[in-house]
Amino acid sequence: MLYGGDYNPEQWPREIWDEDMRIFKKASINTATVNVFSWANLQPSENEYDFSELDDIIEMLTTENYDIVLGTSTAALPAWMCRKYPDVTRVDFEGRKHHFGHRHNHCPNSPNFRLFAQKLVSKLAERYGDHPNVKVWHISNEYSGECYCDNCAKAFRVWVKDKYKTIEAVNEAWNMTFWGHRLYDWEDIIPPNYLGDGISDTAAAFAGLSIDYRRFNSDSLLANFVMEREEIRRYDETTPVTTNLMGAYKPLDYFKWAKEMDIVSWDNYPSHNTPLSHTAMNHDLMRGLKNGQSFMLMEQTPSQQNWQPYNSLKRPGKMRAQSYQTIAHGADTIQFFQMRRSKGATEKFHGAVIEHVGHEDTRVFRETAELGKELAQLGDTLIGAETKARVGILFDWDNYWALEYTSGPTVDLYYVDQVQRYYETLYKNNVAVDMIPLDADFEKYDIILAPVLYMVKEGVAEKIEHFVENGGTFLTTYMSGIVDQSDNVHLGGYPGPLRKLLGIWVEEVDALAPEKRNTVEWDQTSYECRMLCDLLHLEGAEAVAHYSSDFYKGMPAVTKNSFGEGEAWYVATLPEQAMLQELIAHLLESKGVSGFGVQPEGVEITSRVKEEKEYIFVMNHTEEEKTVAASFEGYQDLLTSKEGSDKLALEPFGVRIYTKK
Repeated sequence: MLYGGDYNPEQWPREIWDEDMRIFKKASINTATVNVFSWANLQPSENEYDFSELDDIIEMLTTENYDIVLGTSTAALPAWMCRKYPDVTRVDFEGRKHHFGHRHNHCPNSPNFRLFAQKLVSKLAERYGDHPNVKVWHISNEYSGECYCDNCAKAFRVWVKDKYKTIEAVNEAWNMTFWGHRLYDWEDIIPPNYLGDGISDTAAAFAGLSIDYRRFNSDSLLANFVMEREEIRRYDETTPVTTNLMGAYKPLDYFKWAKEMDIVSWDNYPSHNTPLSHTAMNHDLMRGLKNGQSFMLMEQTPSQQNWQPYNSLKRPGKMRAQSYQTIAHGADTIQFFQMRRSKGATEKFHGAVIEHVGHEDTRVFRETAELGKELAQLGDTLIGAETKARVGILFDWDNYWALEYTSGPTVDLYYVDQVQRYYETLYKNNVAVDMIPLDADFEKYDIILAPVLYMVKEGVAEKIEHFVENGGTFLTTYMSGIVDQSDNVHLGGYPGPLRKLLGIWVEEVDALAPEKRNTVEWDQTSYECRMLCDLLHLEGAEAVAHYSSDFYKGMPAVTKNSFGEGEAWYVATLPEQAMLQELIAHLLESKGVSGFGVQPEGVEITSRVKEEKEYIFVMNHTEEEKTVAASFEGYQDLLTSKEGSDKLALEPFGVRIYTKK
């Protein structure tokens, strides 16, 4: 298992390098990610390249028998390039031309950026492509951001023409008769920034235009990635290629990106108050990007971040527990940012394996070394192990963008938050979950949840219907089935193409102010609900719960419709979490999905399977001892070789990995 992280020896004098090697070895670190931000060093001028320092770094790591994750350095531009070729920098949403500075600052459609990036990567791949210690290529770094420059405008017009073929098709898709915005020529298409039809990065005058620009921007940055990958493949046909993703990052369609990546990697930085279930969901999303394939944890901090509002220390044992949570959800590597703390600039207070004191006599290093020893002991036991899930949650970036662009009915509706609420119910039951795209194989699952499936594209309703007809259970919610791929409403009544499947018709949607509440009666219990309340009529479905206040008291709030051999459920409001918990528990029971059951707060149990052998991870994410409500008699802990028992008292931040004896 690769264990190491982001290493920047070019920031330090040579005498520090040898000390790094000595200290890293004491932590059982076996890999280093290098050359991530070195373009300025590698190419000091337009026609000059200098690989001497990188040669020395790679030679040192090879001599010390480290595996190498080799960056391509294209995530930050050298100053000479920005000065001489200003088209390489971005124009932002407000129309401002950016200068040299920061990072992730290139225009993805700049011909000069593409030219210089391609040349650099070509030289790197030619030089190091057959190096035996290079185990992974790391292209760029944390792709992000958007550009609205003239080059992007021209490229967007080409993208739109390729998609729609005629200008009239564009007018129809974007509903340009509204406000008399009819387009007459391709040159009339303007990127939706603040100087055009953009309102903000979360609001749009013409959502169809803005959604397409999101798609275009994601595709443009992906084209940069593919360009670098193909340049590597000219010299290296086999070494896996990746770039580090960022969980449920809004601007980029990671399901589309993952199709071009050999292995997914991502950077996990929960804050001091991030719910455990949210971190778990992000891990599951990263695993789901390539249909369950194991992923790399490219970055986490061994101690604290520097860029969040409150950068609390990880309490003793927490880093270890978080690392095993990552492995439990599908990671085959544990890597850190950073290996040695920078002495200056914005990340000087970002945690590291080696702190500013410069030696290994620190709490953080001791914990890093203890984890390294355990991972070395595990060897390749867990590499490639799979998660066996019978429940899938649909996650769709087009839907993400469209839902948060829509004007109304409430500003408080956020896609990831809504998905998280349903994921939380499964996490509480310690039930394995796959985060899946619309083109996934639905037949692998017994239950599919699709919160706020606002955008239903062509063919999606039919696919869901087929899943339910064959015995599957499907659940969706308010603000589902509303629009098509261009954000035009499916006419004929909500929830549009899902109406037949769900057996309902939604007449109106009430948006409640933040301080307002309604109530729902379900199974003789009253629950609060808030934010949105659909006023719906039954068209074959049965009402499972009803509103119990306001003028729509007595109308259905939760419905169930038998469809073929399966069931389709609709939740018409945002109920308190306790009701959602009961509802999802009912669906799980009806399909015989049990998981590891509800555990004490902060205890998580999940498993991976390899060659028909199950590995059960039992983790206490709290600072208190917890008694686990599960028996592990007949099991053995991989970490200690101790036998399990019918009563497990798990120490603060304790971890067990059980398997049958």
